[in-house]
Amino acid sequence: MKSSSSSASTGLTPFVLWVMTVATGLCVAGLYYCQPLLHQMQNTFGASAAQVGWIPTCTQIGYALGMLFLSPLGDRIEKRRLIFIATILSALCLVGAALAPNIYVLIVMSLLIGLSTMTPQYIIPFAANLSTPEKRGQTVGMIMSGLLLGILLARTVAGFIGDAFGWRVMFGSAAVVIFLLAFVLRAALPVSEPSYGGSYLDLLKSVVKLVGDLPVLRESMVFGSMMFGAFSAFWATLIYLMESPAFHLGAKTVGLFGILGASGALAAPLVGRLADRRSPRQTVGYGIVMMGVSFAIYWLWGGTSLIALSIGVVIMDVGLQVAHVSNQSRIFALIPEARSRINTAYMFLYFIGGALGSLLASFAWAQFQWSGVCAVALLFVAIAGTTYWVRKA
Repeated sequence: MKSSSSSASTGLTPFVLWVMTVATGLCVAGLYYCQPLLHQMQNTFGASAAQVGWIPTCTQIGYALGMLFLSPLGDRIEKRRLIFIATILSALCLVGAALAPNIYVLIVMSLLIGLSTMTPQYIIPFAANLSTPEKRGQTVGMIMSGLLLGILLARTVAGFIGDAFGWRVMFGSAAVVIFLLAFVLRAALPVSEPSYGGSYLDLLKSVVKLVGDLPVLRESMVFGSMMFGAFSAFWATLIYLMESPAFHLGAKTVGLFGILGASGALAAPLVGRLADRRSPRQTVGYGIVMMGVSFAIYWLWGGTSLIALSIGVVIMDVGLQVAHVSNQSRIFALIPEARSRINTAYMFLYFIGGALGSLLASFAWAQFQWSGVCAVALLFVAIAGTTYWVRKA
């Protein structure tokens, strides 16, 4: 097995870090453009709410499958080339979604968009490899600020572009941006050297072994998946709340909440520095508490008050960022030469949690409206909190 030191020796310049951060945000945004546009898609195809609910769910499922079967390749294949190929494939899948002739093709393309959007998950461990140990948390925090900004501002951009030009234009324009980004990444990123020389099947088996061998990784997987499940439950159903009789608003408002929530991304580098200096597990606990508080606010007042929703969004997004950056600081410190595979295990369950949160929240909305959504999210947070307080890692 080769060491990752050859990658680290190239260093991580501020320019490369910024390119990685921006690319992470732009690529991950493709997973979330659909959420404020679900009602438009429903009208385009004459589909039911349950049918369009499968669009964000399949996107998350596809991403989780990509994490499981494609993300480990970051330890086996030269990273710059892998990132270029993944980014091109992501652009092609966005084109496919823009041209979808019916709801069933769009659902399939949503799955493929998730499956192909691996660029962020190759970039994150790559940046950790290039960073020095004493600044790793700060570096991961910087990249994660781009990730969260992409997740949140995707809804803002999609809300405004979709309202003005329609959902197909949103996906088509995103495809052009991602295609151009692929060539920027190929020019800017340093060449790396793979750290794993075994077969693909052995690579996948090693992911399972790492999960079994590393209790810190297992615990972080539970934290991350439950927190992201609660987060996804909120964003997957916010458009329905905004269009309900309580507000009579639409996709633009969801986009504005995205801008508000993006303030949480500004906390990421600070969280990374805190995780470098103190216990990352302790800062995960802070994040869990903040998420719980945010959903309590949503349940008590968010169904009728935009102010309460606004306060909750800021608290929720900061809480998620605190927990996620701290989780990744923990796991990337475990085995340096296996960072892509460790990240695979963590992010696979993370997005399974997101898919489950989106799916359960959609059903909860159909049966119990906003109180049902909040109950689902608080259940996810409660599982994370119970794990935190009961188990000692």
